[in-house]
Amino acid sequence: RGIPREPGARWTEPGCQSCTCQGGRVLCDSVSCSVPCSHPLPAPPGGCCPSCTGCLHEAVARAEGDVFSPSSGNCTVCVCLAGNVSCLSPECPPGSCPSPSPADCCSCNPEKCNFRGRTYAHGARFSLDGDDCTTCVCQGGEVECSFTPCPVLDCPQHQRHLGPGQCCSTCRDPPAPAGCFLDDNGVEFPVGQIWSPGDPCELCICQADGSVSCQRTDCVETCPYPIRIPGQCCPDCSAGCTYMGRTFSNNETFPSALDPCLSCICLVR
Repeated sequence: RGIPREPGARWTEPGCQSCTCQGGRVLCDSVSCSVPCSHPLPAPPGGCCPSCTGCLHEAVARAEGDVFSPSSGNCTVCVCLAGNVSCLSPECPPGSCPSPSPADCCSCNPEKCNFRGRTYAHGARFSLDGDDCTTCVCQGGEVECSFTPCPVLDCPQHQRHLGPGQCCSTCRDPPAPAGCFLDDNGVEFPVGQIWSPGDPCELCICQADGSVSCQRTDCVETCPYPIRIPGQCCPDCSAGCTYMGRTFSNNETFPSALDPCLSCICLVR
């Protein structure tokens, strides 16, 4: 190329060709680069081999000794040393995360629960052996158990029943009526009982199904001055006469209350 070279001289031609002068001849070969680092910098202008005096990480050139975080997250820390990039991730101990913060490098890794010889993951729900009425949950290494809530019953205590395998009591069916119960006065009558509810002309009977059937009595016998006996429905025409508030027996004679010159007699017909 118009330049004299001494025997044994070595130089680099453009295109990273390494040439030497041997016995009047020029021998050239591609430059062989030994790169002893993982993230070398590209060869500088006019150079052929990458440089380990810095680092190229994710297409970004880093200087020797530079400390940085990768783009995947700010919790991993990397350092450039002699062309090598070394990254360290924080070790996060297990534990509950009541209020995770975006600036916290440790992710939420709740503890598991060891309960009665078994291991449960965080948030797992389970029942105790043989007790389906109790529900337990694993929360950050601790087990919390609670009873199954039961509905409010509208029956009295003596009608409540807890069956085998049931968690909550239920109401028993009310017993079949053994008589008639009257809410107005609280009196219970057995089946077949006959009574008067207050009017002597009305009689009631207690039916087998617990219902009450009532019927009124019609008085057939009539007379102008009957005797009315307390507690008896129909007036009595055979026992005597009632006249002006007084009671007279059969065939009894008495003066008239309107005219003392008149005499009256009670006749039963």
